Amino acid sequence: QVQLVESGGGLVQAGGSLRLSCAASGRTFSSRAMGWFRQAPGKEREVVAAISWSGGSTNYADDVKGRFTISRDNAKNAVYLQMNSLKPEDTAVYYCAAKEGYLATMQLRTYPYWGQGTQVTVSS
Repeated sequence: QVQLVESGGGLVQAGGSLRLSCAASGRTFSSRAMGWFRQAPGKEREVVAAISWSGGSTNYADDVKGRFTISRDNAKNAVYLQMNSLKPEDTAVYYCAAKEGYLATMQLRTYPYWGQGTQVTVSS
C-alpha cells in the first residue's frame, strides 16, 4: 500500500509559479512510477505529467510541455511538480498518483494509488 499527501496548492496570478509536493509513505516508493493529474470543475480527470521510478524518464501532456516540470527525490519519498507561466485554464484540483510498475505511463487507469488532491487557482 502507498499513501500520498499533496501540498503546495494555492491562488496565483496568471504568469506566476507554484511548486506542488507529494509525500509518499511506504518502502516501495523508489520502485514506482509516479504521476500528476488534475481535474477542473465539470471536467474529467486528466494526466499532467509522469516520471519513471528512477526519474530518468518523464512525460508531459501537450498543454503543459515547456511550462511544468516533474521531478522526484527517492531519498525523501517525494515527487514534485514545478509549474511556471501558469494560465487560468490550469485551475484545477491536482492529484498525485502512484503506479504498481516503474514505467512513466500517461494512462489514468494504470495508477491505483491516489492522494486527496490540492487546489490550484490561477486568476487572470
